[in-house]
Amino acid sequence: MPNTYTQIYIQLVFATKGRDSQITNLVREEIEKYICGIFNNKGQKVMAIYANPDHVHIFFSYKNLQITISDLVKVVKTESTNFINEKKLCVNHFTWQQGYGAFSYAKSQKERVVNYILNQETHHEKKSFRDEYVEFLNAFEIEFKDEYLFEFYD
Repeated sequence: MPNTYTQIYIQLVFATKGRDSQITNLVREEIEKYICGIFNNKGQKVMAIYANPDHVHIFFSYKNLQITISDLVKVVKTESTNFINEKKLCVNHFTWQQGYGAFSYAKSQKERVVNYILNQETHHEKKSFRDEYVEFLNAFEIEFKDEYLFEFYD
């Protein structure tokens, strides 16, 4: 019996509620590992992740097509929020903002995207999250209205 084979690479980007800088370096790695575990449990493979203080980038190989990207994001946000709050990893109550960006890449771009995500700290010394996100939307020719973007306060 024939099987289904795919090779789809997606970068997800989503932000903390109110763009609060709640993810400190002390808890960043623990949050990243937990999120990777969620992806793994859903049959996906994370290739790179970086949790900035107010937003996260996740680059993954979309393998399990039985779950939609929107349902996957919902599970990741819900389960990671519960984990962060139960473990009291952030000073205040933690939650993610509504919405996300999902951007697809070719296999030939994989290494570049991984490097980009792993170098987020350096990258954001030069560019704000808003500028970065709008640049993604424009590069992928996604029409948008400013009032429907994340809550940007820069």
